[in-house]
Amino acid sequence: MKFNSALETEVKIRIPNISSTRDLLESLGFRKEVEMQEEISTLWDSNGLLRSKQSALRLRVYAGETLLTYKGTRLPHSEFKIRPESEVNVSDRDEMESILRYLGYEPMLTMIKHREIWNRPELTACIDETPFGLYLELEGEPSAIKLAMETFCKDPGKVEKRDYPTLYESYRLS
Repeated sequence: MKFNSALETEVKIRIPNISSTRDLLESLGFRKEVEMQEEISTLWDSNGLLRSKQSALRLRVYAGETLLTYKGTRLPHSEFKIRPESEVNVSDRDEMESILRYLGYEPMLTMIKHREIWNRPELTACIDETPFGLYLELEGEPSAIKLAMETFCKDPGKVEKRDYPTLYESYRLS
C-alpha cells in the first residue's frame, strides 16, 4: 500500500491592518468561518531529526480543537510554499503530549498568535495577529491563490517567504 499525502499550498502576505483586510475579504466573497481567537502551536522534534529534514510536527490548540499535524519538506516553487501535510484531530491534548514524549519527541518551540479564518469554495484566508506583525495567509489551489494575490498583494515585497517558526525565533532573539 502506497502512502499518499495531501499537499498544502499557501502564501503569507504582510498586511497593514485587520479591518481593511476583513472588508476586502468580504467584498471578494469570503465568509468568516472562525472568529479571531488565540491559537497555541507547539513544535515537537526528536534530537533535531525533523528540523534536519525541514519537516515539522505540530500540536495546535485552536477553535476548541487540538490538531496534530505533520508537515513534510517543502517542494521547490518560486511563488508559494508547497509541502506535504497530514493532520488529525486529537481528543486529548495531554495524552497526545505523553505519546509524543514516549516516542522520543520533546517540545521545541511554542508559538501564540490570534487567528481568524475566512473561506470561499476554492480558497481559505487566515488573518493572523502575531507579536511581530499582521499577516494574511492564503491557502488553496495555486491558480486561486495567484488570482487573489492580484487584489491583496500588489507589492511583491509584502510576501513573506519565511515560515512562522523562523519568524518567531527571529522575534525571540531580537
